[in-house]
Amino acid sequence: MNLFSEIRGLVLDALTQMQSEGALPEGLSFDNVAVEPPRDAAHGDMATNAAMVLAKPAKMKPRDIADALAAKLAADERITSAEVAGPGFLNLRLAPSVWQGVLGAVLEQGTDYGRSNMGQGLKVNVEYVSANPTGPLHVGHTRGAVFGDALASLLAYSGHDVTREYYINDGGAQVDVLARSAFERYREANGLSPEIAEGLYPGDYLIPIGEALKEKYGDSLLDKPESEWLAEVRVFATDAMMDLIRADLKALGVEMDVFFSEKSLYGTGKIEAALKSLSDKGLIYEGVLEPPKGKTPEDWEPREQTLFKSTSHGDDVDRPVKKSDGSWTYFAPDIAYHYDKVSRGFDALIDVFGADHGGYVKRMKAAVSALSDGKVPLDIKLTQLVKLWKNGEPFKMSKRAGNFVTLRDVVDQVGPDVTRFVMLTRKNDAPLDFDFDKVLEQSRENPVFYVQYAHARVRSVLRRAAEAGVAADDATLKAADLSKIDHASELVVAKKLAEWPRLVEIAARTNEPHRVAFYLYELAGDFHALWNKGNEEMSLRFLQDGDAATSQAKIALARAVSVVISAGLGILGVTPAKEMR
Repeated sequence: MNLFSEIRGLVLDALTQMQSEGALPEGLSFDNVAVEPPRDAAHGDMATNAAMVLAKPAKMKPRDIADALAAKLAADERITSAEVAGPGFLNLRLAPSVWQGVLGAVLEQGTDYGRSNMGQGLKVNVEYVSANPTGPLHVGHTRGAVFGDALASLLAYSGHDVTREYYINDGGAQVDVLARSAFERYREANGLSPEIAEGLYPGDYLIPIGEALKEKYGDSLLDKPESEWLAEVRVFATDAMMDLIRADLKALGVEMDVFFSEKSLYGTGKIEAALKSLSDKGLIYEGVLEPPKGKTPEDWEPREQTLFKSTSHGDDVDRPVKKSDGSWTYFAPDIAYHYDKVSRGFDALIDVFGADHGGYVKRMKAAVSALSDGKVPLDIKLTQLVKLWKNGEPFKMSKRAGNFVTLRDVVDQVGPDVTRFVMLTRKNDAPLDFDFDKVLEQSRENPVFYVQYAHARVRSVLRRAAEAGVAADDATLKAADLSKIDHASELVVAKKLAEWPRLVEIAARTNEPHRVAFYLYELAGDFHALWNKGNEEMSLRFLQDGDAATSQAKIALARAVSVVISAGLGILGVTPAKEMR
């Protein structure tokens, strides 16, 4: 049930009837007609822009359309008033029975309330984290992991066929550095002093890998030249690091469907095939780029190179794919990887990048546009930096990692549920402060606690009902007389519950899972406000002494709140709290 869609349908029916009566001209498009909550709740329950968007194509005054539409809508039993405001906006007030019906729908559908087929089974690939396999995941990766995972769940909840994917960057020089760093820890495991030269990875996390190398090879690699051990140690260390990364992701509640190796693109013809696809479209040529303005990127050189004509697909400049010495640029395997995604039949691609990859957005969008002939959209979401605080000061670096705070550091401090929710309390492209002290506070200022406390309060109501001998199982609550839910404070909560399906669709359409976290905080606020009023007004308490029927209706309202909170937290990957300690 999506009440906003239902009322929009009512508006469209009225507009169609107006056309048949000659009050509106034929041939108008109603695509931009919207029904949404008014900016000021005092103006009504819903508002429609129908008269405003139809006035120009209809060659009529907005208020004339609005007045006629208001008369049509007011005749419906669900609408208690339809008032024209300003130049032609139409504010609607709905009967209490409508909001009571929302509660019934929530109880009937459970956590499927709000689930939709908006995505129509479209195949969407969401690629996120994709960290180099050279160290444990750090706090920046944590934000990307949480955002990507919540987005994937949101899209699945709204009817998309989602694949979660991790791109293993194991094809570049950094894995050689990993191998050399692991080899020093291997030497250490054999009783020698490690030589952690500048440029190697210094973290203690490589000590277990060095010990594992010793267990497998003994001291047989010590006297061999690098050319003999590098490739084997590289594979060993990369596999070990990916095991660590998988374990870190699992601790955060993140599990991938696909791990795609960059290395699999080299020497297999996949890069060549991707570039041939572009060449066949006349988008690959030999040329010399103009010197870039500002800081010169690593892949620019003032000589003839093989270039991708990315400007034909919205980029600012054409991009090199092969250097003058014949080696690939960093961009070439990325093109091949996305060509592979397109070839796998995905209808849409989403990449979650760190903020430092902002300069890559236009070229990747251009590449996917060219590879798919504009048929497969690519949305790139950038996650901004996370600043960690503890005791009022920046959180110290992790000794184990060498130079950064790890995902495990964060999860071990506050747990996966708090970590995930907090990471979604800001839009992905806004910086986020993560204060270890504040995220564990039990106050309204802590959104994690505030939402979880609302769910725990509902559970406490159910326990108290059982103790009082009031039946409050779901079957009983579904049959409750919801007409007893008629107080303004109760209807505020019901109206917020009605917004959930609409919120899900908007969040999925914009690829913005933070909207779910924001909504849950608002719903929790409305519920807590009702709870507090019950401390003052006996009639608003969920348990009414000697009146089981009224108690069950009020408990049904509370239960509906917990159902929607559970659904929302499920999308965010957070376990609802049964009680707060």
